[in-house]
Parts: sequence; C-alpha cells; structure tokens
Amino acid sequence: MTITMILARVVGTVVTTISHRDYKNRRLLVVQPLGILGETPDDDFLALDSTQAGIGDTVLVNREGNGARQVLRNPDACIISVIVGIVDSAFIE
Repeated sequence: MTITMILARVVGTVVTTISHRDYKNRRLLVVQPLGILGETPDDDFLALDSTQAGIGDTVLVNREGNGARQVLRNPDACIISVIVGIVDSAFIE
C-alpha cells in the first residue's frame, strides 16, 4: 500500500535556471517527511508548491501523480508531489 498524503516540514527551496514547462511560475520546495516518534522518517524530496508555503512550515503533501495533476488542473503535467495545504496545528493522542 502506498501512502499518498504526507505530513512534512519545508526545509529548503530549489532554484533552477531552466525549468520544465509544467513548473513555470511555481516554486519547488524541499520537504522532510515527519515520522511518528521512534520511527525513522523517509528521505527529503521535492514538491511543487501550490500554497505559498515557506521554510519551517508544516505542510500536507499529495505524493501521487494523478492526484497531484488534478490539483494543478493539468492532466498531462510531469509531476508527482504537490503541497496542497499548510498545517496550522495538529492534535496527536
């Protein structure tokens, strides 16, 4: 089973001199998945920003190609991960 929605923290930005046409006028951010206490989180990855998130923000990332393309309203986009929300707070029991 593949997890497609991930809580992550924005840890950096990516600057490119040449971008794919699907990335034009959008920011690429480096996100670090948040793991459960005692678990080792997955490695950092890139996500296209659709929310104006910034470094240090906790975000919700859709990490599934079809869902990411739906968020961008582009069925042919070359994208897998897109930030779909900024998390204000979370309650964990």
